[in-house]
Parts: sequence; structure tokens; C-alpha cells
Amino acid sequence: MSSAQQPAPPRPTSRDVARAAGVSQATVSLVLGEKWRGRVSAATAERVRDSARDLGYRPNLAARSLRMGRTRTALLVVPALTNEFFARVYTGAAAVAAEHDFGVVLYPSPDGTGPARDPFASARAALDGVIASSMAANALGALRGAGLPLVMLDSDPGDHSAAARVNLDIADGMRQVTDHLLGLGHRRIVHLASAVDTWTFAVRARALREAVDGVPGAVLRTVTSPLDVRSGREAVEAALASPGPLPTAVVCDDDILAAGACKAVRRRGLRVPDDISVTGFDDLALATAVEPELTTVRLPAEQVGERGMTALLDVLEGRPAAHRDLPVALVTRGSTAPPPAA
Repeated sequence: MSSAQQPAPPRPTSRDVARAAGVSQATVSLVLGEKWRGRVSAATAERVRDSARDLGYRPNLAARSLRMGRTRTALLVVPALTNEFFARVYTGAAAVAAEHDFGVVLYPSPDGTGPARDPFASARAALDGVIASSMAANALGALRGAGLPLVMLDSDPGDHSAAARVNLDIADGMRQVTDHLLGLGHRRIVHLASAVDTWTFAVRARALREAVDGVPGAVLRTVTSPLDVRSGREAVEAALASPGPLPTAVVCDDDILAAGACKAVRRRGLRVPDDISVTGFDDLALATAVEPELTTVRLPAEQVGERGMTALLDVLEGRPAAHRDLPVALVTRGSTAPPPAA
């Protein structure tokens, strides 16, 4: 006769943790809710955490959410799911969120640039806050209307509707690219600009124009393209077929466009960088997959996500959230060289 199956041991409770640590349940709640500083000694907090770990205690997040009136969920809105940059932003945000028992829902704006609809029957009921990365100015109307805390990433600092903001020093990145090319001797430059109307691309265009305008004899021509390889190739092919001297460098708003530019140069029977140098922006995996590897600007995407989630947590807890710009760095690879001799 087989023995009866033994019932599973009861799940440890906060009362068990309190008893093991020799403290009150209120103290357990303060420590595990990360609200103990200034109320409980560091030694007591450590004892509570050790007891919780030894017992295998896990907070009942559903019950906690009901008590707090929160869902412990943030929405990350991005222009598209196909761009590696936004995947890395999500990775950074989700890592910080997990440390605080939060979840992050990733939500793309329709068509990348159109208005982002409220993804729930009521965002206010389903979410604690919204983080939006690199969105067009008019894309967040429905979510702003939900009255939730909004943290903007890589966005216009003149828009004061956000509770907090995390930006990259995009202008400095484009200045680094331009200084690099001008220093190599390039004076005929084509800007392959994104056709997407967002702050981040407007900043790139302005910084490039200002840098080139400051150099006697330097000429800048701008062509625009949707953000895909084929469109970038077609735009540069048209630029190379137009009358007048060929450009010696093509500055691209991102690495995807740069891959298209490189294809256009080769289809013309020219070489990168011997005849025409090409630069990208973002330092995606693509930048080292093409040949020659791209000179580009490295953006700390995961750090953007980390800072964005940290800022949202600060806002939710009533702490001041810093508005800060993250530095970016030029990565010089094989796609740039001095222009060919005249």
C-alpha cells in the first residue's frame, strides 16, 4: 500500500520572519519594502533580510499592491521593437525594476511614429507610471491623459510635461563625428538624415550643420530617408548620381542607414573608406557586422533604461529625480579615412 502524499509545507509569512529576526511585522515590512533607512538600524535590517532568506520568504506582491494602491508595473513606450537600441533600453529598465519587485511592459507606438494608444482599458488602473523613449512630440497624448507619472528618455528638454527626464548628449556625439571627419580633411559631406520627426534627430542635424558651417570651404548636403537599409541605400544612390563633385563622406543618423550608405557606395563601383567615408550612430551590433566596420557613436542604451526606471521609482516615492545627460563616445573603425587626393 503506497503512503499518502505529504501536504506541501505552509508558505512562510512575514510573521514567521518577524519571529525569527526578533522584530515586529511592521519592521519586516519596512525592511523588505526598502523603507527602513532612518527608522531601523542597518544591523536590524540585515538580520531581517537574513531571516527572510533563510526561511525562503517571498512577499505576496498582489496583496502588497492592493494595500499600496499600486500595480508595481511600468510601461515602456518605444517607437519600434525592431531596433536593438530599444531592446537594450528595456534590458536596463527591467533590471532595475526587478530589484524593486516591479515589472516592465514593453509597448511600441503604432508604425513607430504615430500616436501611442492607451494599451489598456485604463492605463491609470493598470500601471504605476510610463517611461517613453525617443518618441515624437505628439505620440503620447492618450498616455499623458491618463494622469500617470511620465519619464521621458532621449527627448526634448523643452517639453516640461515629464516628471523626470534622462537624455543622452546627442549633440556632442554628432560634434565628435564631424570633428573626426573634418580633421581627416573631408570638406564635401552628405548627411543621410532620418525622416522621423523627433527631437533626437533634430539635434543631430543641428549639431552637424553648426560644426560644418564653422569650417571654411566645407559643404554639407542633406538627404532624408526612412529608417531601413534599402531606403538609406536608395537615398545615397540618388545623392551620388546628382550633378557636381562626389561627396567624400556620408554622415548617417544611425547605423542602419549607414549600412545602406555603404551598399550605395559599393554599387557605384567605389570603396569605403578609400573613396567615400561613412559614419553611423548608436553602435548597434550591425556596426561590427558590416565590412569595413563602422565608425559610429556609442550610446549607453542600457544605462538610459536603468536611469529611466530609477527616475520613475524616485517620482513614485516622492524623491527628486535628477535631470541629467549621459555622455556618448565616438568609436573609430575602418569605415573612415582621409579623403582621396584631388
